Amino acid sequence: MQDSKLAQQIAQTIADEIGAQPAQAKAAIALLDEGASVPFIARYRKEVTGGLDDTQLRNLEVRLTYLRELEDRRAAVLASIGEQGKLSDELRNEILAADTKSRLEDLYLPYKPKRRTRAQIAREAGLEPLADGLLADPTRDPQAFAAGFVDAGKGVADAKAALEGARAILMERWGEDAALVGELRQWLGEVGVIRARVAEGKETEGAKYRDYFEHAESLAKIPSHRLLALFRARREEILFLELDPGSDADAGHQYAEGRVARSAGVADQGRAADRWLLDACRLTWRAKLHMHLLLDLFNQAREKAEAEAIAVFGDNLEDLLLAAPAGPRTVLGLDPGIRTGCKVAVVDATGKLLATETIYPHEPRRQWEQSLQTLRLLCARHNVELIAIGNGTASRETDKLAGEVIKACDNPKLQKVVVSEAGASVYSASELAAREFPGLDVSLRGAVSIARRLQDPLAELVKIEPKAIGVGQYQHDVDQFRLAKALDARVEDCVNAVGVFVNTASAALLSRVSGLSSTVAENIVRHRDENGPFRRRRDLLKVPRLGDKTFEQCAGFLRIADGDEPLDASAVHPEAYPVVERIVAAAQRPIKTLLGDGSFLRGLKAEQFTDETFGVPTVRDILKELEKPGRDPRPEFKAARFADGVEDIKDLREGMVLEGVVSNVAAFGAFVDIGVHQDGLIHISALSDTFVKDPRDVVKAGDIVKVKVLEVDVARKRIALTRRLDDSPAPARRADKGAEQGAGRGTAGRRDGGRGEPSRGTRPGSSAPPANNALAEAFARARRN
Repeated sequence: MQDSKLAQQIAQTIADEIGAQPAQAKAAIALLDEGASVPFIARYRKEVTGGLDDTQLRNLEVRLTYLRELEDRRAAVLASIGEQGKLSDELRNEILAADTKSRLEDLYLPYKPKRRTRAQIAREAGLEPLADGLLADPTRDPQAFAAGFVDAGKGVADAKAALEGARAILMERWGEDAALVGELRQWLGEVGVIRARVAEGKETEGAKYRDYFEHAESLAKIPSHRLLALFRARREEILFLELDPGSDADAGHQYAEGRVARSAGVADQGRAADRWLLDACRLTWRAKLHMHLLLDLFNQAREKAEAEAIAVFGDNLEDLLLAAPAGPRTVLGLDPGIRTGCKVAVVDATGKLLATETIYPHEPRRQWEQSLQTLRLLCARHNVELIAIGNGTASRETDKLAGEVIKACDNPKLQKVVVSEAGASVYSASELAAREFPGLDVSLRGAVSIARRLQDPLAELVKIEPKAIGVGQYQHDVDQFRLAKALDARVEDCVNAVGVFVNTASAALLSRVSGLSSTVAENIVRHRDENGPFRRRRDLLKVPRLGDKTFEQCAGFLRIADGDEPLDASAVHPEAYPVVERIVAAAQRPIKTLLGDGSFLRGLKAEQFTDETFGVPTVRDILKELEKPGRDPRPEFKAARFADGVEDIKDLREGMVLEGVVSNVAAFGAFVDIGVHQDGLIHISALSDTFVKDPRDVVKAGDIVKVKVLEVDVARKRIALTRRLDDSPAPARRADKGAEQGAGRGTAGRRDGGRGEPSRGTRPGSSAPPANNALAEAFARARRN
């Protein structure tokens, strides 16, 4: 009964948070507990959950974990206090009412087993009556009253020592008052100002953080990227961070001390012990509560900032995974290099490796003509349609070589495309790559990956650990477990949104399908290799360890092209085939002629084909799927064209208008690859002619954009760009402080998974919208002050 009541409470809490009814939340929780995946529930169990979408379900999943952890901790706290014999009815009710982990820990703090404190030692010395006596009757003279508690045998040498012990008892008691701690935490969180100052002698070593050497900002309003930059600098021992109670720190401290005094019933009325008691209140705040709350609020702020950073990484990863695929075309992949040469790989329309080469067109060998002829022959021999060029070192020089290859080939369809090679080296050295290409040199595997990710970014990028793709904001500063879990969820959502052709998919791709483990995915591939392609979805039940429950979860996301059952190429789940049969019967037409006939299908009413299991939402989804069976939600493939002659940051000039690819989106703007080995920054104020709250409302990773160069700082490798082409280059302004670390080419375009230092952008010129101009002026004033 108790468990049922608790489950109902959790469902109610989550429903309120995600904007749903308790019954919807309860149904979704039950499905998750049964092992159903979020993609499966979102698409095929709409009637059960009342139509909760994948975003609501992901939020539900996260909150469910938190609330269940909270309940487990609550039970442990109750048990611990109960064993101590200190669990009153009032305390029990307070613990049962605690709705956050912080509140629960505040209540538990006085009863939490701890090492012997000064207060405990004082109690053992018999000094608690001294503390209680002075608090109850402040007319007593502290020195005279304390004299009666002097006991050298108990370690109390004199009245001063007795009063210090009594003060320690009161400080611990007041510092562990849950109501007071909670109130002061909320207050300090609202008014607190985070202050940074540079550590002595660290000015040169920490030059990249110089904007923060004397910095102050509201903790409640500081952007996540800036907070993470401060924490990184503190971890590197460049900065000291403090949390002041408001812009007027002295007044803030006095308020907090007064609040402790009011809570303790202490006031300055001229009585003998009043000053001593007020001093104890002051020290309670200064020496105990302030530091405790600083650490607590910093941890809360970090968790919030990390959550935002993880969300940014997830959004960028999703954009890359769902980027437009070039499709089944023969591709020549070029992994640029200088001393070690350029690695070349040709793959056919299915991704099968056809040929490899290593050429040396650049320094020191400079075999330009020989390399040109090698590539021309490969293109002619294999009828190559696309040349994919990795965007790492020497990419622009190699891009120029590819341009000459196209001119030398008699093939009007041949195109060249620069491709992000982020994570390619990680894949090359992976166990998966070794199994795929056991006899192929590690360096050549990267060229294969580059070629394949142009054909189908999703199918290739799932082979790489999401963190190694490196499109995150401060990705190495956040909780790596939370990051990995969140990114895995994004990959799962993307793969299932697109669907997977089971007869051509790799085990790595199949393992991301709803319900399929890596073992079952490998069993599918092995069965396919041994028995030939699957003819029907039902044949998957012959795969070892793929039972009815797993089939239910995965079947709708797996496609079989040219199989025995036309519906197996669609997103219609096999369990819903009877619905399609009713539609076919009503249409009096064969299923093959019905598929794709939008004008006819749009004229049907979903209500005509519902039953006890499949309601209107599912039937509507089925009709849409029949209209465009197996539709790919990804956009049409397009390629950016980098400007000729602009291959290095030194080639850039203010006012140039260029085409580029958005490589990364952060909270403060978007980084764009314009083909000069260093991403430029479009600050959020220069993304649009109208106010932009979130850069992803305007651009996303992989978008092709036209930009104007506002400023180039070659020495610091900074490029300021704008999408407003009528903007005029202006005198240098510093970037939003969030641009210092963790974004740009350092995370989006490197093959080291984003461990290197990123590019930094400067804030665009004075033609920003009014709201952003105000922000710029505020930053300018902060610098002057």
